[in-house]
This record gives sequence, C-alpha cells and structure tokens, in this order.
Amino acid sequence: MTGAALAALLIPVQFAPALASGPGGVPASFALPGGAAPTYGAAAEIVSYVDLVHRSYEEAYDKAVAMKSAIGALLDKPSEGNLAAAREAWIAAHVAYSRTEAFRFYEGPIDFARNAKGDEGPEGRLNAWPLNEAFIDYVKGNPKAGIVNDLSIPITVKSIRERDQVSDEADVTTGFHAVEFLLWGQDLSAKGPGERPASDYASGDPVRERRRLYLSTVTEMIADDLLWLTAQWDVRNANVYAKNFLAYDQRDALGRILTGMATLGAVELATERMSVALDSGDQEDEPSCFSDTTHLVYRADQQSISNVYFGEFGDWKGAGLQSLVARVDPELDKLVAAQIRKTSEAVAAIPAPVDHILASPKGSKERATMEKAIAELEAQSTLLVEVGKRLGVAVNIAPE
Repeated sequence: MTGAALAALLIPVQFAPALASGPGGVPASFALPGGAAPTYGAAAEIVSYVDLVHRSYEEAYDKAVAMKSAIGALLDKPSEGNLAAAREAWIAAHVAYSRTEAFRFYEGPIDFARNAKGDEGPEGRLNAWPLNEAFIDYVKGNPKAGIVNDLSIPITVKSIRERDQVSDEADVTTGFHAVEFLLWGQDLSAKGPGERPASDYASGDPVRERRRLYLSTVTEMIADDLLWLTAQWDVRNANVYAKNFLAYDQRDALGRILTGMATLGAVELATERMSVALDSGDQEDEPSCFSDTTHLVYRADQQSISNVYFGEFGDWKGAGLQSLVARVDPELDKLVAAQIRKTSEAVAAIPAPVDHILASPKGSKERATMEKAIAELEAQSTLLVEVGKRLGVAVNIAPE
C-alpha cells in the first residue's frame, strides 16, 4: 500500500482511545515540555512509518508460517534433510522478526498489549532470552530433564504459558529460542551449533510424542502472536494500535519512533546482546547460542534502525525519518545518515560464530571487531537523541 493510499484510508477514521499509557493510564508524552508547536510537518513520515511497521510484521508472520510448515514436514517425516530445512526456516523467521525490533521500547503493542489493564505484550513470549534448556527438555548429564520428560504436565498452550518464567526469568518455555533449542539441541561443540538428531522426533515413544507436540505448539504460538501484531498495525482494521499512533501529536509519534531506534541500538544491542556477553566471556551468553546465528540477528537489528531512518524495506520505499531531518537540519541529516551506514558496516563485520569471539582473549582481533560495533552503535544512538532535541521531542533511552 502506498503512503498516499494509506493516508486516504485515514480520512474518515474515528480514532479509538490510545492503548499506550503512562502511570495511571494517562497517555505518556514524548514531546519536550514547554515547547511550541513544531513548525515542520511530519504527517507523511509518520504515515510511512506505520506502513513500514505493518510490512515488517507481515513479513515476520509470513516467515513464521513458512517455519510452521517446515516443522510440520519434519514431524510428518523425521529425517536429517527435513530437520535441516526446518532449521533454515527458523533462521529466516527469526531474522525477519529481528528486523521489527526498532518498533519496541515505547509502549507499543509488542511491549504493552492493553496497558490500562497492566497486560504485557507478546515480546517476552516471542524472544525471551537467556533460556534454561533443562527447563524444557533433556540436557547433557540429565536425560530426564524438563517439561518434555515430565509426563504429569500436559502439553498445551495454557500449561506452557503458565510455566513461562515463573520462578526464574531463564525458565523460558515459549518463543523463538525455545524452538531453536528444540531444533538444534545444546551447543556442546566449539566448532559448530547444536547437533540434535532428527530421531528425537520419531513417533511412537511417549516422550518423543510430547517433544513433537511441544515443538508444534510453541511454533503455532509464535505465528499467532505475529498475526496479532500484524493486525495491530494494519489501519484497515477497527480499533487497532496503528490508528492510535496516527492520532498522537506529531512530536509524541516522533518521540516514540526515535526512542525505539535509539534504545535498540544503545541498550538492547550494544549493551545487553554485545557488551554483557563480552564481559562474561561465556560462549553460552551468545543469544542464539544453539544455532550459532547471533551475527545474523545483530545485522537484522541494525537493519531495522536503518529501515526506519531511510524509509526502506526490500523493494518498498517510503518517506523515512531522513526526509524530515533533511528538511529541518540538513547538516544533522548528513551526520546521522553517515553514522547509520558506518554502524551497519561495523555490525556486518562481526565474524561468525559469535561464541568464538566471546571465548577469545581480551585484546584479540575478534573482540576488537565487536567493540568497534558497540562504539558505533552508541554513537548512532547519541545522534538520534540529537535529532530528537532538534525536533522538540524526548528520546527516552533507559535500561529495560
């Protein structure tokens, strides 16, 4: 859908009350206090952003459906070939989801489904990490570990959700990393990812039947959550978050956009997913440790930031944030655009697999590559905060 067509759809809309809110249900404001109304107009960029978010979640959902199909083929005929195909489908789906992560951190539906009721959005169900493998299935030294091996626990959506991160945040039962573990198993090799055999999914044995059901159930849950997120950003639907977003004051909307980008870069990616892992030196602190695909997530996260700024998504081209910044402050736009490209190059230069970097000694070339990416991500977020100041909006970067 083009930006013009999307805008045309909005003319007759009666907006629903905002879903996102601060304490006491009062809508949180991202406009700097005391500022005059902006002299710039950002309607085209905000409409285009909503279009980009919808397209991104739609792709993530489509890839999740393809993953579901590949896993179904594995369960129909457990073979090493079908297991390899299911793994490739998981990688594609997880990368597609990672390209949506710049849409987090500002009280949108991914983080707060119905904030007035205190409900969290599906992010924790989709991508929670770290994950205690033994809470789900067998591990080295404990062949009877986990829900899969506990015959007293029914394998249902309800039972899986009820046990998710109850006593410990690492006791994750749902999401991409749960499926990753179920497809690859523990990563016990210094030379490659996990090596779970396809025979783990052969039918007939009670425990294997439970493992089969667990994998299919959790995969279905991922697709369901992504379908809901896609619908929330589709303005053709009634009473969805996209319409609330378009009803915000322009500075509120821009503050949310910039907060998502800057927080993903400086906090989630540079700190949580890179610096913490480097500091520990533990290979298992690699987020996608079972499949050794963390480097792909790093690139996809940075791509999500770049997509928002430049208004790009595959063959689609919209009115990115850059078009607004270039009108308001051309010199600042040059700095930001150059920094985003520089950061993207630095992130792409991180060698794979990441667990080898974590295990390398301090001062190694591998560590220096990741440390450079961290520095560029932080510089990028600093400039995005400056963009916020120039536009009169608050960019709220804070630890999760």
